[in-house]
Amino acid sequence: MMHKLRSLGPAVASVSPVEALRAGVGAIVGLGLAGLFLLSPAMDPDLGLYLIAPFGATSVLLFAVPNSPLAQPWSAVVGNTVAALVGVAVCMTVADPTLRVALAVGLAITATILCRAVHPPAGAVAMTAAMSPAAIQELGFRFALTPVAAGTIVLVALAAIYARLTGRHYPFRQFETGGETAPRSRMRLDLSEDELVELLGRYRQSFNMGVEDLAQLIGAAELQAASHTASAETAADIMSDKLITVRSDTGLGEVADLFRKHRFTSLPVVTDEGRFLGVIFQMHLIDRARQDALRLDRGFAAAFRRLVDRERGMPVRAEEIMEVAGPRATTGTPIAALLPMMADGAVDAVPVLEFDRLVGIVTRTDLIATLAHRALRSA
Repeated sequence: MMHKLRSLGPAVASVSPVEALRAGVGAIVGLGLAGLFLLSPAMDPDLGLYLIAPFGATSVLLFAVPNSPLAQPWSAVVGNTVAALVGVAVCMTVADPTLRVALAVGLAITATILCRAVHPPAGAVAMTAAMSPAAIQELGFRFALTPVAAGTIVLVALAAIYARLTGRHYPFRQFETGGETAPRSRMRLDLSEDELVELLGRYRQSFNMGVEDLAQLIGAAELQAASHTASAETAADIMSDKLITVRSDTGLGEVADLFRKHRFTSLPVVTDEGRFLGVIFQMHLIDRARQDALRLDRGFAAAFRRLVDRERGMPVRAEEIMEVAGPRATTGTPIAALLPMMADGAVDAVPVLEFDRLVGIVTRTDLIATLAHRALRSA
């Protein structure tokens, strides 16, 4: 009985207040700016540019669950537009209101599935058309273009901008089987994109998760499982304590030279007294230089010198790109706790601190080597 009662409770994992606020503010900003555009006095009212209720549902997906396949640009724009076309067609041909609404929503669901553009608010778009015969008589199939398609495109564009400004990914990252720009969480998987797609289809999760998210979850699960067999060793036992660090005012040209010379994946940033400030990961530099420095062994330092020159005497410093909110450990942190910190592929190294002073760093290579040695000893 208790099991059945628990099944009626929340099915979604708890979310931090910060993330909830981020999603809510995004919807406020997105709908607010979309409204300013669609309801601008400069717009011709005959164009049919206005906000409709389904845009609120679209905003939930775009700003609250931007990684969902149902929230991606194709699903949102094509799904809403196709549903609008279906709703208008049904509204023009069916007189009975109840039958009209039911047919519009049902046929819209079928059409969006066939177009691989399932987007839950699309059902509301079709229903809106079916319930608005007067507006449809005036706009006809233009309703699908304005306001539906135009408004959805505006919301999608704003969601992409907002995601970038708040450190999220939208549209979601596409799966890559390899290459130097592929995150490590994907590179370590011995599964192709087709196999991941087949897994999602087998368990009927294609509408809930993309292949990129599945790849990250599998990678995280592998590391979590490895932590169960980790020994009692701590960060102090495996960390690198011969460190090369940079100061907060170190220029990116010098940082790039250090990465090129030592083949590091990360560089700690400290004060003159050794107090830890943050970490610069190699990907931070690649993002900053964009396509100029995709290969570590070809033009890396030169690309950053060009970047510095473009700053007109105001060189970019280490503090401007360092990561300050990443995971941290102490010398007593067990290996089992270090593994999940690197599970998502976004962190290649964890700084080890004692009273805010940097005493070492544990890299992904350190962890892999430790686990490999343990496996050999137990074989």
